[in-house]
Amino acid sequence: MKFGIYPGGRAGTVCSHPPDVAAIRRVVADLAGGRPFVIREYVHFFGDTAPPDVVTSLGAEHELDHLTMPDEWYVEDSRELDLVVSYLPRVADLSGWLKFLDTVIDRYGHLTRYLQVTLEPNFPIPLIDGSAPGVLEALTVGIPHARAVLDRQGLQHVRVGFSVAEPAEWLGGDEQFWSYLSSLPYRDFAAHVDYVGLGLYPDAFSPVAPRGNPRDTASLTRHALHHLRNGSLPRAHIPPGTPLHIVENGTPSGSPRTEQDQCDSLSDMLGVILAEQETLNITHYELFSLRDGDSGSTEPTGTLGLLTDTYRPKPAFAIYRDIVRGSGELPGTDRP
Repeated sequence: MKFGIYPGGRAGTVCSHPPDVAAIRRVVADLAGGRPFVIREYVHFFGDTAPPDVVTSLGAEHELDHLTMPDEWYVEDSRELDLVVSYLPRVADLSGWLKFLDTVIDRYGHLTRYLQVTLEPNFPIPLIDGSAPGVLEALTVGIPHARAVLDRQGLQHVRVGFSVAEPAEWLGGDEQFWSYLSSLPYRDFAAHVDYVGLGLYPDAFSPVAPRGNPRDTASLTRHALHHLRNGSLPRAHIPPGTPLHIVENGTPSGSPRTEQDQCDSLSDMLGVILAEQETLNITHYELFSLRDGDSGSTEPTGTLGLLTDTYRPKPAFAIYRDIVRGSGELPGTDRP
């Protein structure tokens, strides 16, 4: 399994400090320990009617000029860029979206290893793609379009996919999303999907049962993985041979939780993911995120980092570093 992380220190609109490039270089090198390592980044399509305050709140003003780090960093030392192209217009705009995909590939295609077309289009909450008009067409037309553009540019090595949030009961239901995908012939959509990503936050936004109970963090993680692989993806004609990437996974450390709680939850989630990797064809794991958006925030999104917003390592940093350096084994175990 390949491991990775989002380095930018922003969670939605939460970001209390600009990135420290030198600190990111140092800490990511420490995490990776010389192994291949995936770096996740985001760019956003807003169409022609995006309010400037929305663009600013997401830190998206200069995304086509630069990402968190200098360009060359993403391809040095066995790093691989996982680039998310998010679709967030206020009105449906398929033609503008396809032109934006062209622009993103022209700008970042040579740096990219994984291109994610839309962000959680089954998740209908503000500032996530599932809330945007026309998102189903943006996904299902966008993936074949991106594949064709990449191939024309000689970038056949770039893998193209999409991500979802699972399972459905966390969202209030996403039947419309999977029903739409099920209506499409395999050759029109699923045949062009190189991987499916999962955004996984089982204990981040609501309380869960204590360890050892039927709905504890480990149980919810296992349910999410199996629900996606064995329930949702077959409906969309996506076969077992299509890899799963855990593209976002995190757990907060802020009040009423503690940094030790974050360690325990991270260990529980990763224990399940590592144990299920062969059965469910999980090939990638990317943690969200390297540092907190705002360590003083009372919102869960503020404290998902392995580091505080001033780059002080939390205990969870050592947990993840040991897993990455141990080739995918939890410390103190003989097997994942």
